[in-house]
Amino acid sequence: MVGAGWAGLAAAVHACEGGCRVTLFDMAPQPGGRARSVVLPAGGTLDNGQHILIGAYRETLALMSRVGIDIDSLLLRLPLELRYPDGRGLKVAAGPPLIGFALGVLTARGWAPSARVRFLRTAWRWWRNGMRNPGVATVSELCVGLPERVQAELIEPLCVAAMNTPAHEACATVFLRILADALFGAPGGSDLLLPRAGLSELLPRRAVQWLEQRGATIVFAKRVLAFEAAADGRLLVDGESFDSVVLACPAGEAARLVRSIEPRWSAQAGALRHEPIATVYLRRPGPVLSLPMLALRTGRDNPAQFVFDLEVLGPSSATLAFVVSGAGPWLADGLDALVQRVRSQALRELPTQFGGELPTVLHASAERRATFACTPGLQRPSMEVGPGIFAAGDYVEGPYPATLEGAVRSGLQAARRVLQTAA
Repeated sequence: MVGAGWAGLAAAVHACEGGCRVTLFDMAPQPGGRARSVVLPAGGTLDNGQHILIGAYRETLALMSRVGIDIDSLLLRLPLELRYPDGRGLKVAAGPPLIGFALGVLTARGWAPSARVRFLRTAWRWWRNGMRNPGVATVSELCVGLPERVQAELIEPLCVAAMNTPAHEACATVFLRILADALFGAPGGSDLLLPRAGLSELLPRRAVQWLEQRGATIVFAKRVLAFEAAADGRLLVDGESFDSVVLACPAGEAARLVRSIEPRWSAQAGALRHEPIATVYLRRPGPVLSLPMLALRTGRDNPAQFVFDLEVLGPSSATLAFVVSGAGPWLADGLDALVQRVRSQALRELPTQFGGELPTVLHASAERRATFACTPGLQRPSMEVGPGIFAAGDYVEGPYPATLEGAVRSGLQAARRVLQTAA
């Protein structure tokens, strides 16, 4: 396995369970990939970006349980609630998904009765059509005719949170799949699962311990430089021979490794366009937020779509995490400029929490290649790279956008193919 992010860890655990002798390489000094905790220069730890899970992430939750994680203690489960600081927004009621969704829309704060009815009628048409794309390209086209407030306060936040792609560019087919599994799937599928601990505690560290206890070899701080097919059909990773290899590294790195032996796959993986995500952590001198997560209204000078109160969740006291998905337009002026905009936005939208003064910055990070841009008609690379070579990662062909669940599912799928070829 090349890569110890969530996809690589999922593949390694499943392959190990199937009886394979697993060797796992990662160029970083710790596991987790783009979803991990980092040590700050001034001391302490924060995550390299704020992530959430939802109840529909069945494979991710099952993997966490398999490696011995107490999910109830590390994840705070709440009904899906997209509230803004002024109290407006929607909360999905508990119970059967369709009834809970309908009640949530009918009781949404700040929406006119006509807007609620129009949205329910539109959602009913989607559901009656089996959540299949009616023949449009983007999420914006899918939602033509919906009230402006519904689009601004629900569709846009859901789209950018799930797909890291703005609605006018995001694929309608994938968006409908997300809604089908989360809002209209099994009970609890739309529940928010908010981390009570750092991301490294959710899966990476425990998965590494689990693998080591079962004899897996794990090598950190090593970038794989040479990858080739040997004459006997085996595969050489920096000269070391293996029967099969799972490339669970980022798309660009996987493309580099197989450029000479699988050029077509390499070109497709290397051509993916990526969207950045930025997270700004601010010190909160005032009271905690009314909810662990609030939605924020975005605009030219309001980059952040969501804010999380880490004291309510547990990992860090008096700390708010502001998340900027689809951060490209704001990062064009540099990370420092984005941070200053977020500070001003925080003061405007949360004056009680900051006492009328610009907040102190604790940390800011930007994942420039956080996810692929989930656009209409996108041809994602196949899991099958070449003989004995399989790809795993949230960018690999599949029904989901670049999420933790997508990464885990791809890792499990790649491991299953390894086991099939070994049988």
